Amino acid sequence: MILWLDGAHDPTENMRRDRALLAAAESHAEPVLRLFAFHPFGITLGASQSPDQVLDLERCRRDGVPWAVRPTGGRAIFHAEEWTYALAAPIDHPAWGGTQTHAYERMSELIVKSLRRLGVPAELARTRRAERSLAAACFAATTRHEVVVDGAKLVGSAQRRTQRGLVQQGSVLLSDGHLRLADYVRNADPSWRDALRRRSASAATWLAAAPALDRWADALIAELPADTRRVEGARGLFLLTLEKHGSYTAALTNPEA
Repeated sequence: MILWLDGAHDPTENMRRDRALLAAAESHAEPVLRLFAFHPFGITLGASQSPDQVLDLERCRRDGVPWAVRPTGGRAIFHAEEWTYALAAPIDHPAWGGTQTHAYERMSELIVKSLRRLGVPAELARTRRAERSLAAACFAATTRHEVVVDGAKLVGSAQRRTQRGLVQQGSVLLSDGHLRLADYVRNADPSWRDALRRRSASAATWLAAAPALDRWADALIAELPADTRRVEGARGLFLLTLEKHGSYTAALTNPEA
């Protein structure tokens, strides 16, 4: 496993990087867990969502709010203060691949352990919950094995699988910034924001204001296997550009080459 502590990028660039990691995984590259943020804040949509049906695109343009479509499924998210991740792995990888359920549970369990290490009382959801009036929003619905606090959704995740690789993306909420989605969803009624607030949770209660992403990276590394390698910032760009993805070992030996 390679943990890449990447920087902040706009929605389009973040989704481009995750698609590139999926392509690498399809070529049997070593699993990569990318941690990143959004700058400027913006919106991503699930792969099956239609932007012009879900979003008020004119208001997005007027307010300068960028948006992009994710390679994974799921529903719309406004990415503001959060920790965001993408795991890319070959389907046949013994630890991080496997069935959809196995891959999903393995990553969710890792997230729970890392957050508990930081004092957040996260746990895995055991039942499915959804609110029809918030059908467009990711944080309005909870499925089994997603991460919750006191029954409210703390981490939104979605997965895409091909014949040879998978990518799972997710966001850990650190504030109420995700509620801004209510301003940009087409035809959202006045109660939409409050309903979304009730169904979601933030880790801000247990973490300092605007905690740095490397704080989560440290907690994840402590829970990952001892041979996990950590790469930071632009030094991880080789993970996107290697012509032969079968092994990252040589590039890790000299990541600036």
